[in-house]
Amino acid sequence: MSNYVSYSHAFELLREIPIDDVAFLGAAAAAFAVYLVKGTLWNKPDPYHRTWFERPQEQDSARNLNKETRDIAQKLEEINKDIVVFFGSQSGTAEGFANRLARELQLRFGANTFTADLSDFDADSIARVSSSKLVIFILSTFGEGDPSDNTADLWEWLTKSTLVDLTNLRYVAFGLGNRNYKYYNRVVDVVTDALSKAGARALLPTGRADDSIGGTEEDFMEWRDSLCHALQRDLGYEQKESAYEPTISVIEDDSLTPIDLHLGEPIEARHSRSKSSVLESSVSALPLVKAEELFASSSQRNCLHMEFDLSGFPEVKYKTGDHMAIYPSNPEEEVSRLLKVLGLEDRKEIPLSISALDPATKFSAPSPTTLQALFQHYLEICAPVSRDTVNSLCQFAPTAEAKNFLHHLGSSKEAYSDHILRNHVTIGKLLEQAGQCNNIWKSLPVTFLVETIPPLRPRYYSISSSSVVQARHVSITAIVDSKQVHADSPERILGLTSNYLLALKHAVQQEETASPGISGPTYTLDGPNGLLEGGKVFAQIRRSKFKLPLIASHPIVMVAAGTGIAPFRAFLQERARLQSMGREIGQMMLFFGCRRSNEDYLYRKELDEIHGSFNGKLEIITAFSREQEMKIYVQDRVEEHAEKVVGMLQTDAILYICGAAAMAREVSKKVGEAMKRSNRWDDGQLKAWCERAKRINRWQEDVWG
Repeated sequence: MSNYVSYSHAFELLREIPIDDVAFLGAAAAAFAVYLVKGTLWNKPDPYHRTWFERPQEQDSARNLNKETRDIAQKLEEINKDIVVFFGSQSGTAEGFANRLARELQLRFGANTFTADLSDFDADSIARVSSSKLVIFILSTFGEGDPSDNTADLWEWLTKSTLVDLTNLRYVAFGLGNRNYKYYNRVVDVVTDALSKAGARALLPTGRADDSIGGTEEDFMEWRDSLCHALQRDLGYEQKESAYEPTISVIEDDSLTPIDLHLGEPIEARHSRSKSSVLESSVSALPLVKAEELFASSSQRNCLHMEFDLSGFPEVKYKTGDHMAIYPSNPEEEVSRLLKVLGLEDRKEIPLSISALDPATKFSAPSPTTLQALFQHYLEICAPVSRDTVNSLCQFAPTAEAKNFLHHLGSSKEAYSDHILRNHVTIGKLLEQAGQCNNIWKSLPVTFLVETIPPLRPRYYSISSSSVVQARHVSITAIVDSKQVHADSPERILGLTSNYLLALKHAVQQEETASPGISGPTYTLDGPNGLLEGGKVFAQIRRSKFKLPLIASHPIVMVAAGTGIAPFRAFLQERARLQSMGREIGQMMLFFGCRRSNEDYLYRKELDEIHGSFNGKLEIITAFSREQEMKIYVQDRVEEHAEKVVGMLQTDAILYICGAAAMAREVSKKVGEAMKRSNRWDDGQLKAWCERAKRINRWQEDVWG
C-alpha cells in the first residue's frame, strides 16, 4: 500500500511539471545515456586506422602470403628444396644463423635450401616430410627454459601429442643458450628428445651454443663444419668452389619517388599465427615527456628514467610488468664511415629496389629504400663482425695487403680473439683497418652487406610504471652502456639504444655531453621524414608474464640488482594506490643491490617515501657491493635473511627476481639451499618444488644477459 501511495504522489508531481521541462529532462537523459556508451558503441578507436598509412604493395603482399600452404612437406615439393632450415627465434639470433647456414650450404654444395619460420607451418606436417629431405632446427631458449613464441606450436605438438610418428624424418639440431640461466638450452634438448622418441633419425649429435662466455659464434662455426662433413660422408654431397653468389638483387631505380620508399620507419615483423601477433602492440612514435638522470652527479655512468605519453595512441595499452621495445638508429659517424669506405657517399640517396632471386628466399631488409636508410635504420652496422664474415670479406679485398690482413684474422681463432679484445670491430671499422691508405672497397657488393649484416632490431626494457597509477604514461629505466674496450685503449663500446636514448635526453633538455670527459655519438633524432620531431621514439609494448598476483593481500618477495628494480617500482606504485583505495595489502620484501648508496641507489627517495606509506607491510633490504672491503651482493642478503624468505614462501608468497641472469642464478641457488635445509628435502624434492613453483607462477623471473 505504501508503494502505491509513493507512486501516485510521484505521478501527481510529474503532472505539475511544464511540458518543456519534461522534454528537456528527457533529452538530457538520452544525451547522458549516449555519453555512457562512448567508446563502447560509438567513437571507438579504429583498430585498423594504421592501414591508411600502409603501402598498398605491403597489403597485397600480406594477402598473397596468407594463401601459401602451411604444410612443409608440400612446400618443399612445390619449390623443389631438399633441405629446410627451421628457426625458433625470440631476438633474431637463431633466424640470423638459419639464414647464414642456408646460404653456406648452397654455396659449398649447391644444395637446394630453404629457411623457414616455424610458425609459418603446421607442426604436424613435419611428419610428412620425405625421408630424402633433411630438416634442420636452430632453436633458442628464451627466459627460464621457455620456447620462443614462434616455436610454441611445435613445442606443444611434440610434448603433448601421443601418436607422433616421425620414422621418416631425418634431422639435425643446434641450440642457442646461456649457462647463466638454470635451464641451459632446454628447448633444443626437449625438442630433440621428443623427435628421437617419435622415431626421427639425427644425422649428427645436437650442437649447443653458450653465450655466457660469448662463445655462440665459435660454437656455431664448429657445429656447422661438423654438419658439412656429415653431408659429405653420409648424404653424398660434394663440395664445390664457394665463390660468392648473391641470393638477392639490389638495383638502383630512379623511377621511384620518396613516397614509395622505406626511409626508416620500423618494419613490423610478420608473425604468421605465432603468439607474437597478439603479444605486441603496433609500433608508434611516442613523445618523450620526462627524462631524468638517476645516478649521482659524481658518477661517471648514466642511468635514465624515461617517460613516454600514450595519450594520442588509444590502441596502445600496457599492463604493469610488461616490456617496452625501443627502435634505435645507428650513429651518424658509423653510417658515414661505412658509406665512405665503400665509395658510395654520392649514391646514398638513390632509390634501391631489393628482391630475392629465388622466390623461396626471405630477407629482412625493406624494399624499396636507400643506402642511407639501410645503414642508418635497418642494418646492425655497429655489431661486432664475426670471424665467418671476416673470412668471406677476403674475396672482395681492394689490395693484397688487405686480403692478407683479413685472412690472418679469419683463419685463426686466436688472432681474431686477440684483435677483438683490443678493438671494437664494426663492419666500417674493419674495412678501414684492412684497407688502409683510404682504399675504397669497390668490389664489395651491397647484396653481400644486406645478406650478411643482421637486421637492426628493437631493444626491450622492463616497464617501471604502473598502468593502474598512470595508464597513459609509460616509463622505462635504462642503464647507458659504455665500457672501455681495453685498458690500453681509449676506445669504448657504446650500447646502441641506451646511448640513442641519452642523446635524445640531451637534445630535448638542450644538454651538451653525456658524462664529464666523454662525448657520446650523434644520431638523426628527427627520424625519417621528421616523424620523430619534438622528442619522440618509435616504440612498442610487449606483453609479459611477470605480473603481480590478482589478490593485493598476497605476500611477495622481490629481488633486484641495478635496473632490475624497474618492474618492482611499478609493483610498489600499484600496491600503494590499491592501499589508498582501502584494499588490504600483503607483506612484501624487497632486496635491492647496487654499487654504492650515494651513487646508484635507483629511486632512493621514492622508495623511502613509499616504504613509510605501507606502515610496516614493506621491508627493504639493500646490498651495496663497493662500500666495504669484501663485496656484498644481493644474493648474500637473501642468504642472511633466508629464514624470513623461507617463511614467506612457505605461506604462498610469490618470488620475483629481476636483473642479470648471473645474479638470478646465484639468488636461485641461495633460495634453493634455504628451502632444502628448512624442509630437509633431498635434491629431487627441491627440484620438484622449484618446477611446480614456476609452473604455477609462484616463482617468476625477468632476467637478461
